[in-house]
Amino acid sequence: MAGPGIIEGETGAQRLIGYVLDVGQSDGRARCHLTVTADHTNRHGMLHGGIVATILDNAMGATGSLSRDPGGRYPFLTISLNTQYLAPAREGEALVAVGRITGGGRKILFIEGELRGGDDRLIATATGVFKPVPQQHGEGRA
Repeated sequence: MAGPGIIEGETGAQRLIGYVLDVGQSDGRARCHLTVTADHTNRHGMLHGGIVATILDNAMGATGSLSRDPGGRYPFLTISLNTQYLAPAREGEALVAVGRITGGGRKILFIEGELRGGDDRLIATATGVFKPVPQQHGEGRA
């Protein structure tokens, strides 16, 4: 996956896990894509819950970033994240997490997330509170 609005290999976590961020959609909602491999599974052969939370966190944080920067690179911190696990995901499944801002203002944002499988099956949901990182004058970010 490449092209405008696609962020790959930007952070150590992103390189380690192998997810791709799509911040180029016109709806202002970021998407986090991951195809599950054996490296992502737990001892039961299912996608590890920590990776589920990580994918949702990234889609939600990048959605917050899009509210400040159309390139999706304005830094946000996660204050809280609550994840609800609804169905397992297995090796080979292509997943997409998407964020949606539900409230907040200048200092914090409330964001929801959904993680779905390739068959549009709902795997997990999350709610979170995110805070923009204060930028120093002259850093050139929006």
